[in-house]
Amino acid sequence: MSIDMFLFDYRKPEEKFFEAFDTSCFNIKFFKESLNETTVDNIAPEVLENVTVISVFIDSVVSESVIKKFKNLRIIAARSTGVDHIDTEYCRKNRIAVTNVQNYGATTVAQYTFTLILALIRKLIPAFTYIKKGERESHLFLGRDLTSLTLGVIGTGAIGGSVCQLAHAFGMKVLAYDVVPKEELIVKAGVNYVDMADVLEQADIITLHLPYTNENYNMISMPMFEQMKQKPYFINTSRGELVNLRDLKTALDKGILAGAALDVLTCESYTFRCEAHCPAVEICQAGCLDELEIVKEIVNYENVIITPHIAYETQEAIDFILETSMNSIRDFFKGGNNDRVV
Repeated sequence: MSIDMFLFDYRKPEEKFFEAFDTSCFNIKFFKESLNETTVDNIAPEVLENVTVISVFIDSVVSESVIKKFKNLRIIAARSTGVDHIDTEYCRKNRIAVTNVQNYGATTVAQYTFTLILALIRKLIPAFTYIKKGERESHLFLGRDLTSLTLGVIGTGAIGGSVCQLAHAFGMKVLAYDVVPKEELIVKAGVNYVDMADVLEQADIITLHLPYTNENYNMISMPMFEQMKQKPYFINTSRGELVNLRDLKTALDKGILAGAALDVLTCESYTFRCEAHCPAVEICQAGCLDELEIVKEIVNYENVIITPHIAYETQEAIDFILETSMNSIRDFFKGGNNDRVV
């Protein structure tokens, strides 16, 4: 008997994986749309009744009311590390398993982080724009050598650790903050673990690699920006919720930061994807509209780069996410616990 599965947030880069994947034990229906209260109501109740597996990306909002529509749901497979878009407490109480995918971005996101770093300090985007306008004065784009700069890494998990190793390969001095220092990074990458204050005060470039929890919402705000004594470049490829965007704009306007590169924002659905639709969406909060206005301003700064959450977006990472996720589902129905968070 095949497993009835709905896969939401289905995108073209994922097609290649499923062309080669053995789906003989699955009956998969693909949805380009995200799963939320609107999309689930567009599916006939008798169809939802047969679904035992749903797979979602971070754009879906899997609330209690959404989950209740699936009368025989057994497992929710998140194609992401974070699961805060899923009501895991309701799943726990109702014995619905939730799986996620760890460490898919260790290489991919680390490489993209350095793409942003190099683009900022070598003024790549304003230089390219300048040439497109027909100008030829290259002396306007004076940069820095990475070997002369100190990188501050906040969070040295899989991704942050890979960033440290790349920095070491570039010949940079690396300062890092983590509640659990990694001995292998000290030995192999020359990482010097210090207090958060030392990272903020001494680093020329600061890059953020922490998971998001409710407790660290907007942890990078004005008090921390004011501790940044070297006028550093600031990079965030982790979670937008970690940074107070209005305070970041203020830090840029005051010259506290030399520049910033952001691949993540708090309200990505309204800033990256559907700005025109935002005013008509009831769940669109004032904070999201406020962030949208800030993004509209700072995206025009020459020392700011904003990209639409694509640090993880390589074919290799996508294939890894899908393979891990599908294997976790198979393991669940065999009685296993691979990649379970609930």
